Amino acid sequence: MKTNEIYGAEIVDSALLIKDCLIISDIHLGYEYALNREGFMIPRFQYKKIIARLKEIIGTSNASKIIVNGDLKHEFGKINKQEWDEVMDFIKFLKEHFDEIILIKGNHDNFTGFIAEKCDLEVYENYSVENYIIMHGDKIPPDFEEMKENTVIIGHEHPSIGLRSGERVEKVKCFLNGKVNDKNFIVMPSFNFITEGSDCLQQKTISPFLKDVSLGDFEVFAVENFEVMNFGKIKNLLNIKI
Repeated sequence: MKTNEIYGAEIVDSALLIKDCLIISDIHLGYEYALNREGFMIPRFQYKKIIARLKEIIGTSNASKIIVNGDLKHEFGKINKQEWDEVMDFIKFLKEHFDEIILIKGNHDNFTGFIAEKCDLEVYENYSVENYIIMHGDKIPPDFEEMKENTVIIGHEHPSIGLRSGERVEKVKCFLNGKVNDKNFIVMPSFNFITEGSDCLQQKTISPFLKDVSLGDFEVFAVENFEVMNFGKIKNLLNIKI
């Protein structure tokens, strides 16, 4: 197995590539607007960075299909102007670069179906690619036990790993992979650049798939600027004293 592969899926920065299918998760367009409303003066830099990074990824892959695995936009109960402008422009960008676009519903996507309809797209609860089933991970589908795919790909968790040196902690986005019952699981990092995510060494999981699972035997693949670093199992990292 290559050092940048998990269960046959290739890690490309914060995306996964399965043959000609690119998968990204948890973009949260409009997040700066929501933070501004709460009093955090965050400049609106994220969208340009998302587009720039995605262009780099497209340049290194032969993907003709893209799957957005939930939380395309940030606000739960409405669409703010920043979200509307950015989502519409983002879908236009995707249509210019991919033959097929798959949107999977996340827990922030109450209005994404309306946006998708305007753009002649559909929103799916989950989507199968070969022997992989892709879903956001915020809920367990009622027919999950009947699904035949061996590998489940979820987002929702926004995993990162905290690299510690004395009192200083530097977070790096990461993929997690391991077994849950008889299924392989891949947990994807977020494809946004405002926060790195939740430290998998310190914070509790939020997906119902992982709620009662010990993550000690899960592996950590940290990613930064297209570099992939296999940090080994979580249980071994927890024993490291710095």
